[in-house]
Amino acid sequence: MEEKTSQKVFIAHGHDTEAITTVAEFVENLGLKPTVLDEQPGNDPTVIENLERYADDTGFAIALLTPDDVGALKDEADRQLNPRARQNVILELGYFIGKLNPHQVCLLYKEGVELPLGIRDVTYVPMDSADAWKLKLRQGMRKAGLPVDVSDVL
Repeated sequence: MEEKTSQKVFIAHGHDTEAITTVAEFVENLGLKPTVLDEQPGNDPTVIENLERYADDTGFAIALLTPDDVGALKDEADRQLNPRARQNVILELGYFIGKLNPHQVCLLYKEGVELPLGIRDVTYVPMDSADAWKLKLRQGMRKAGLPVDVSDVL
């Protein structure tokens, strides 16, 4: 008997509330259940405890990389600081790559944000203003086994 993939989608995020809301509403409109950690009741004091609480019944994870922080290599810090995602988002990305299958994780990013390199089998999707990201994200969810229709455009 084939195991059914959970319809819960974990959204790792930083401080861009507009992007968080947009992605969560998109996931809901697909008939899936978004899990946004800040919105969950009774969170544990550590990130790992919270991830462990929600990961077992998660079928897909989205790491939303928005330019919330800045950073540079130590030798280049005097030149220019690059826009980066929050460190918790990178931690959560790695956690779900290990917990799930890399094909069940999408790295959704805003233009200009520094991207983690060398992560194989994870889909990188730019969050463009034309909303082409929605189709690419749905295709990734469908490939991961979620019941998502990719024939229409939201």
